Amino acid sequence: MPLARAVTHTLVGLEPRRVEVEAHLQDQVPAFTIVGLVDRACQEAKERVRSGIASAELEWPGRRIIVNLAPAALRKEGSAFDLPIALAILAASRQIPADALACHAMTGELALDGRLRPVGGVLAVAEGARQAGLARLLCPPESCAEAALAGVEPLPIRHLAEAVAYLRGERDPPPYVPGNGHLPAPPVPDLADVRGQERARRALELAAAGGHNLLLAGPPGTGKTMLARRLPGILPTLSDSEAMEVTRIHSVAGLLHPGRPLITVPPFRAPHHSASMPAIVGGGPGPRPGEATLAHRGVLLLDELPEFPRPALEALRQPLEDGLVSIARVSGQAIFPARFQLIGTMNLCGCGGRGDPAAACSCSPQRLASFRDKLSKALLDRFDLVVTVPRPRANELAAGASEASGPVAERVQAARQRLAGDPPRRKETASELLDRAVERLPLSGRGRARVARVSRTIAALAGSDEVLPEHVAEALAYRSPRELSVT
Repeated sequence: MPLARAVTHTLVGLEPRRVEVEAHLQDQVPAFTIVGLVDRACQEAKERVRSGIASAELEWPGRRIIVNLAPAALRKEGSAFDLPIALAILAASRQIPADALACHAMTGELALDGRLRPVGGVLAVAEGARQAGLARLLCPPESCAEAALAGVEPLPIRHLAEAVAYLRGERDPPPYVPGNGHLPAPPVPDLADVRGQERARRALELAAAGGHNLLLAGPPGTGKTMLARRLPGILPTLSDSEAMEVTRIHSVAGLLHPGRPLITVPPFRAPHHSASMPAIVGGGPGPRPGEATLAHRGVLLLDELPEFPRPALEALRQPLEDGLVSIARVSGQAIFPARFQLIGTMNLCGCGGRGDPAAACSCSPQRLASFRDKLSKALLDRFDLVVTVPRPRANELAAGASEASGPVAERVQAARQRLAGDPPRRKETASELLDRAVERLPLSGRGRARVARVSRTIAALAGSDEVLPEHVAEALAYRSPRELSVT
């Protein structure tokens, strides 16, 4: 019977799911049909596959062709099915041996001239192939470094004709040779560029050492965004397991650089304030990761925080607590990791004059209240550190370079190791101060827990084995609600 199967994988969230591409030829009026709950990109594969096979100087079967992507109840998206569809049709028409397809996984988009183009999610596909016991993956050359991270043997295929010649046993494709090294990570901004703002720099160091969420508020032009963009430069590099986790996410999103297949530095994402809720937390017809997931193990900067749509900001409350985004659809559920540091910047009022001695605020009480209502108390309560950033003085701007990111990063690394090992324990006097703060300040249970975490980070940075009252007092100074009051 003219029936052949090829194996590939599709993605449900970030997880690979095995897909069998079945091609059946029937003695009927020539036609080409693709079934199996496929999207438009998959349907358009009919034209790419037909042209690719013709360009490879292979015979197009003059019969009715039915291609089924099984399981049929699983939604298939994207153009990565082009190569397995083409090879399954060629195997069904006896132009390549069907047995050769059984021990390979394959992925790739076909150009009209038969060339293979890279697709996203190759790392997850390679991991699925390894889990299924398939040791080789046919893929475009640009994707080989990514596939090799999963522990399978990538076979670089530049053209459909090369895949056919290999499966016929005529010649092997050139072996994939790992490079001697990957491109270095792009340089990040240095803290030495910041003039003054000692309190904000201190808060930035605390945020890096303890993984705390940070809100920088103040008049325009005081360096809030400049400070926030220098946080990645003082964060430790990712561990091996974290690097693979982050790389998998960016592979699914199609954001991996060919010269840097493995992401070893914490990601930094800074979406524009016009971004929608699905763009921030993920979503779409087939749920895709959003900015919160792309910032996993790294930093999510929301510049001009009140300008973001309130539903998008409120949707961040769950991932800030749970470290994941759960997206439910009628067709199923997708869960994306989203354990990131949230850094927000904002003015203190709509006109930007509030908090600036050199400018007068022109906002009415009603406008101030409206501006303040853009951010819920529940969201503000999830910021561990809230800092007002004043306008720097002339002598600060004229001063020399500040402390660079290098020494700060060393202190951050030492503090993180101390916190991961034997973290400082809170003294009884420090606990008493914290209890009094709960009674006298508008401090919620969540706020109390976050103050305790920040005070532990302060003690770790100071090299102390105990959390002292002064450490709790400094942590409480970053929770003052007066900085964002509208009265």
